[in-house]
Amino acid sequence: MAADSEPESEVFEITDFTTASEWERFISKVEEVLNDWKLIGNSLGKPLEKGIFTSGTWEEKSDEISFADFKFSVTHHYLVQESTDKEGKDEVLEDVIPQSMQDLLCMNNDFPPRAHCLVRWYGLREFVVIAPAANNDAVLSESKCNLLLSSVSIALGNTGCQVPLFVQIHHKWRRMYVGECQGPGVRTDFEMVHLRKVPNQYTHLSGLLDIFKSKIGCPLTPLPPVNIAIRFTYVLQDWQQYFWPQQPPDIDALVGGEVGGLEFGKLPFGACEDPISELHLATTWPHLTEGIIVDNDVYSDLDPMQAPHWSVRVRKADNPQCLLGDFVTEFFKICRRKESTDEILGRSTFEEEGREIADITHALSKLTEPAPVPIHKLSVSNMVHTAKKKIRKHRGVEESPLNNDVLNTILLFLFPDAASEKPLDGTSSTDNSNPPLESEEYNLYNQFKSAPSDSLTYKLALCLCMINFYHGGLKGVAHLWQEFVLEMRFRWENNFLIPGLASGPPDLRCCLLHQKLQMLNCCIERKKARDEGRKTSPSDNVTNTYSGDAGKSGDQLGPDNLREADKDKGEVGKSWDSWSDSEEEFFECLSDTEELKGNGQESGKKGGPKEMASLKPEGRLHQHGKLTLLHNGEPLYIPVTQEPAPMTEDLLEEQSEVLAKLGTSAEGAHLRARMQSACLLSDMESFKAANPGCFLEDFVRWYSPRDYIEEEVVDEKGNMVLKGELSARMKIPSNMWVEAWETAKPIPARRQRRLFDDTREAEKVLHYLAVQKPADLARHLLPCVIHAAVLKVKEEESLENISSVKKIIKQIISHSSKVLHFPNPEDKKLEEIIHQITNVEAIIARARSLKAKFGTEKCEQEEEKEDLERFVSCLLEQPEVLVIGAGRGHAGRIIHKLFVNAQRLTESSDEAATMTPAEEELKRMGPPEEKRQNLAADFPPPAGRELILRTAVPRPAPYSRALPQRMYSVLTKEDFRLAGAFSSDTSFF
Repeated sequence: MAADSEPESEVFEITDFTTASEWERFISKVEEVLNDWKLIGNSLGKPLEKGIFTSGTWEEKSDEISFADFKFSVTHHYLVQESTDKEGKDEVLEDVIPQSMQDLLCMNNDFPPRAHCLVRWYGLREFVVIAPAANNDAVLSESKCNLLLSSVSIALGNTGCQVPLFVQIHHKWRRMYVGECQGPGVRTDFEMVHLRKVPNQYTHLSGLLDIFKSKIGCPLTPLPPVNIAIRFTYVLQDWQQYFWPQQPPDIDALVGGEVGGLEFGKLPFGACEDPISELHLATTWPHLTEGIIVDNDVYSDLDPMQAPHWSVRVRKADNPQCLLGDFVTEFFKICRRKESTDEILGRSTFEEEGREIADITHALSKLTEPAPVPIHKLSVSNMVHTAKKKIRKHRGVEESPLNNDVLNTILLFLFPDAASEKPLDGTSSTDNSNPPLESEEYNLYNQFKSAPSDSLTYKLALCLCMINFYHGGLKGVAHLWQEFVLEMRFRWENNFLIPGLASGPPDLRCCLLHQKLQMLNCCIERKKARDEGRKTSPSDNVTNTYSGDAGKSGDQLGPDNLREADKDKGEVGKSWDSWSDSEEEFFECLSDTEELKGNGQESGKKGGPKEMASLKPEGRLHQHGKLTLLHNGEPLYIPVTQEPAPMTEDLLEEQSEVLAKLGTSAEGAHLRARMQSACLLSDMESFKAANPGCFLEDFVRWYSPRDYIEEEVVDEKGNMVLKGELSARMKIPSNMWVEAWETAKPIPARRQRRLFDDTREAEKVLHYLAVQKPADLARHLLPCVIHAAVLKVKEEESLENISSVKKIIKQIISHSSKVLHFPNPEDKKLEEIIHQITNVEAIIARARSLKAKFGTEKCEQEEEKEDLERFVSCLLEQPEVLVIGAGRGHAGRIIHKLFVNAQRLTESSDEAATMTPAEEELKRMGPPEEKRQNLAADFPPPAGRELILRTAVPRPAPYSRALPQRMYSVLTKEDFRLAGAFSSDTSFF
């Protein structure tokens, strides 16, 4: 056994020599890939429909193989088709030639406008390409080419694959392929010639027929007729007779202020150059037979006007300069700048004096009020004013980045109220609290988180955009922003409301900058109301004022409406706007000493509701319908209350962070509840002052009706009576509401500590505005600029009515609304949005260019006009458009005229003026030959000549099967290519 086992162990050293060489390994890898992709055997599809190569879906799959250390990529290109049933065909399949051979003769898809080059040259629906994997690699030597071709041949033979297999040789830019297709007893060889200079005898049909016939080498004497398809392409580049309609914006007019400030609210639109560079006319003769026409070096029958098929495509200018796109792109570039405003305008502006003032005010603020947020009340103001003085001192007015006229025009556009004699009264805040008429546009600013399209923020974004583009770039932006901040401070200090902002608390659906400006407006409103209140009523006359106001607001609203509003509010309680918007009821909170004097007797008496009932009611707004106090039957009065503090989203976020940090401990929860109930406590105090002798139940009935449950019960006498009690949540021990009620004193709103410290909040906002760098500013305002650009594009599209553009605009809106809702959108995503907007602008510019060239507006007949407009819109959306009626149709006549005019201009511009129209000239012409030659001169020589020759002949022997033969030829200025597919019978030769 031991002896036997020794030789057995040597079995593992046996080397397998069956796939010894690299070449054989390569072939087996190719076979492996073909097997993996199931490209074995014959799969016959349906005959190809007309135009399927363009309208159908093409797919591809790739793999990588290597020959020694040289990497190749193998790619399978195929047209997606519905699978056909193979049942019942098996017995026939043996005798059928492969699908791709049949496709060589199919005439339904000659000259597809958009396809892989092998599809155009050979009319194949499916093929595999083996090409060097690296872009700079190439198979150059003949021996390597032959080695690859023989590998392909062996792999096809071994696997029984009937899909053509091509190998790419030479440099990739030459697009040179050789290949093979095998079937049962048949083979097709795909060969190619590529020359820079064309031999003279092959520039016409007769020479190409000679090549084709000699290549087939058919032994039959009367050769079957050759089918011919011809396409000539003519290029029109000269649009001299049509100047480009887009005028560049007149910058001088804007600078001079002649056009007026309104120009600053508009975005430019359109391309600065013609976005259509060339028009390609393809004249096609799809079915000709040899002998029907003559085309040789002396004479040609191929007259473009007589071609049965005309099709047109337009070549778009590469990245045409578009005004709107440039505007938005340049503005977006500011987002990436790092400089602060003072660095841009010169550092010296903020140095010496600013620092001294900051120190003094810091000391003052420490003495007067230890504010939780250390913002120095005077420093920002003085700093900005100092900056202004210093800029003027250092540079002189002429050197400032913005021309005075431009600056004044913009400021008047932004703040139209500044032009009036009497500066702002309360009405200046625009009434755009109502949504704009078009609900879609109204929703757009919500979706983009920008600002309403008639707001100050939106106008500011457009002005900064224009300044950045035309008037001083980044420096101009910094200068205008500085002026804007100065204006904001001036308005705050002088109680002038900011125009172009909806009244009320900050709208959290808008961008943060818009919220900040609304916050500043709220502060100005409060301060203004307080100052006016102080002027109109001294403290001893307060109750009279309240009663007067209560009457006023009662008239406006009526108690019934109010009760309904309260019920709707439910849990939250009363509506903040449920009483008069006039803020004259608010007064400066009295100092602590005055408050103590006023409250002395009240707090002394405060033993319980009975003692409280003897207090004098204060701060009543009006009676609450028919409700009465539960214990003494007095009418229940709605008190004048403080409005809750308005908040911007960053403050809300800050507050929620603070609340979250308090943790889940009992103490933390209690502290959190106390922080959140400041507004509740204030309302309870106001309610107690307005309704002496009231109880918590009375307050809950007004403030949160859902928490007071009433039910009908039978009393001792047997009568049905209503009995009410507090809800279960109100009865929880140590309930927040009960605690707050017990601590609340009867103090009217005017004497309470302010819930909203407008002075501090305004200074916070002004400080926030002053420290914004141009980059921060651009980030804040970019949603407004994108919003404006989308509105502009929509407006322009509505004039042209292009369905494809409508779809793209919808995509832009949905894409933008996703991207812009994040606090810091990625630059790449923003660039995508701007790129989409530029694309739409270019499409609309192209539509206008084509409409001008084809004169759609000049058509007298409605039907012709509609046809032309349809033709123009197809040109924009499709790669190639068929001209109905060819040269004799309406569009065909216009195209002919365009070529005639261009030809005449090239021949001689002087003669062009004196020549009569082509039609009259043709009528006068005599003999047909002369007429034909003149007509041919209407067109330039064709820029591209394509021919397809097809036939089915037996080769190599007369008794072989008749198999498809095909040759494609293309001739352009610098290129001549022949692509042949020659089939031969491998069984009978």
